[in-house]
Amino acid sequence: MKRPNLIFVVADDLGYADLGCYGGRDASFGKVSPVIDAMAAAGLRFTQGYANAPVCSPTRFALMTGRYHYRLPAAAHEPISSRSKGSRTLGLPPAHPTLPSLLRDAGYRTALIGKWHLGYPPSFGPLKSGYEEFFGPMSGGVDYFTHCSSDGMHDLYLGEAPHREVGYLSDLISTRAAETVCRLSRGASPFFLSVHYTAPHWPWETRNDAHLAEALRGQLFHLHGGSVETYRRMIHHMDEGVGWLLEALRVADRLHDTLVVFTSDNGGERFSDNWPLVGGKMDLTEGGIRVPWIAHWPATIDAGGVSAQHCLTMDWSATMLELGGAQPHPHYPLDGVSLGAVLRNPHFAFPRSMYWRMLHREQRAYRNGDWKYLRVDGNDYLFNLRNDERERANLARNEAERLAQMRSNWEDWDRGMPPIPPDATVSLGYSARDMPQR
Repeated sequence: MKRPNLIFVVADDLGYADLGCYGGRDASFGKVSPVIDAMAAAGLRFTQGYANAPVCSPTRFALMTGRYHYRLPAAAHEPISSRSKGSRTLGLPPAHPTLPSLLRDAGYRTALIGKWHLGYPPSFGPLKSGYEEFFGPMSGGVDYFTHCSSDGMHDLYLGEAPHREVGYLSDLISTRAAETVCRLSRGASPFFLSVHYTAPHWPWETRNDAHLAEALRGQLFHLHGGSVETYRRMIHHMDEGVGWLLEALRVADRLHDTLVVFTSDNGGERFSDNWPLVGGKMDLTEGGIRVPWIAHWPATIDAGGVSAQHCLTMDWSATMLELGGAQPHPHYPLDGVSLGAVLRNPHFAFPRSMYWRMLHREQRAYRNGDWKYLRVDGNDYLFNLRNDERERANLARNEAERLAQMRSNWEDWDRGMPPIPPDATVSLGYSARDMPQR
């Protein structure tokens, strides 16, 4: 079987119902995500896809390694902040095998266009972890026009060199990703392209909001601004960019044999729509971890498929390694499970237990089948998600034996993971003093 090209598109802080294909409402300007909706209609949409964490860099550690991020000390920081510049420990170790490094060694060309957020040069960076090309920011969030991070410093790179380029960041990422597809399509080797948008992450800026940029230096959380309409427009700009990417594949005659995956690194934030889920970024309730998952691959995936398979971000990593004929490193066995069979048959299903833990609010979660065990602030909950996706009916008292067993299972799993390091940090841009809790 011919190995497919692989494109991994990751949005930043996109809510479960922000897209039309997941029930999202139209904006005043019309459809928010017509391109991605069409991609889902022509491919496979997952309804039970989860992020490995409810916050940026921990999920990205899992995405890159195909393993639970708890295995790496730097991933315990929720998330890595711009204060870590110069650190020799807060990042993805270059010696650790990664999705791009394993695919590269199997003959793929590799490139990352967009957000990295897994440690700063000179100790860390995309080119040290398997990507042959890189364009984008190293930090967790930057202004869309000045390209400065939360510390006010310019943060846009080409390779490992600082790079200045005028433009709205989502458009710069989309344009360069499309150009990269055109160039790599001319070669004989298959390619793996990561397209990691910062959208719709704060600050709240559309293409027409360049006038806001200077006032936001040092205030990237943008607590005093933004709106649902602005947020939806930001998603729409990203959606247009995905269209440019798909058009580049079509022009290069590579659309048919390329797997394009679209997802988000965690649940939505302030202006997002997570309906019917509760919570969002930083929460282990469903709104913080259940995210859009879409796969498009005309050569293999039939149009209009919907899968209820339970899966985690790192399962995409395992899937792409399998499809690319890349073998996991024997000293770093995968925790992710390949979804190759699901891509070929959306009705195929297999049991998938999934675990989470957070330093923030001492959260823990474990999903097994319809049931979910959750702890937040020392309180234990038990939910049947088939009947109660909103996690409003706590069955802990009614199902005490089941709760005890699931708690025990989570604790058994946790003992198999390194403990949270004592120096791990939680970085919150805002608190209950800034806005009411959900």
